[in-house]
Amino acid sequence: MRSTRIAAVFTLTTACLGFALVSCSSGTVARVAVTQGSPQLGEKSILHYNCGRCHTIPGVKGADGLVGPPLIHFSKRSFVAGKLANTPDNLARWIQDPQGVEPGTDMPNLGVTPEEATNIAAYLLSLS
Repeated sequence: MRSTRIAAVFTLTTACLGFALVSCSSGTVARVAVTQGSPQLGEKSILHYNCGRCHTIPGVKGADGLVGPPLIHFSKRSFVAGKLANTPDNLARWIQDPQGVEPGTDMPNLGVTPEEATNIAAYLLSLS
């Protein structure tokens, strides 16, 4: 029983330390590298789905919405939706099915295809 508690405390401490190192190391956040998807096609999908109605998105004409969070410097963020590590796959998952990631979120499911979500993620992750 005691060894189980020690192992649990060690695991929790290690996880917290790892989180702190990733989140706060030297006050900088590593930029996320994207190897799939097309930022150019992502911008077109952002326009098609009218993401700028709710979000401010740099480089997208008319994307000056104030309902959702601004998507400025997205590649420097640690998390997607405050829940998932900011990776291309997690961002695409969020874009395609926000309700599946966080039921009840204000972000609606818009019917974004997997390919479109990958391209939108590529665009957003190009924003440094």
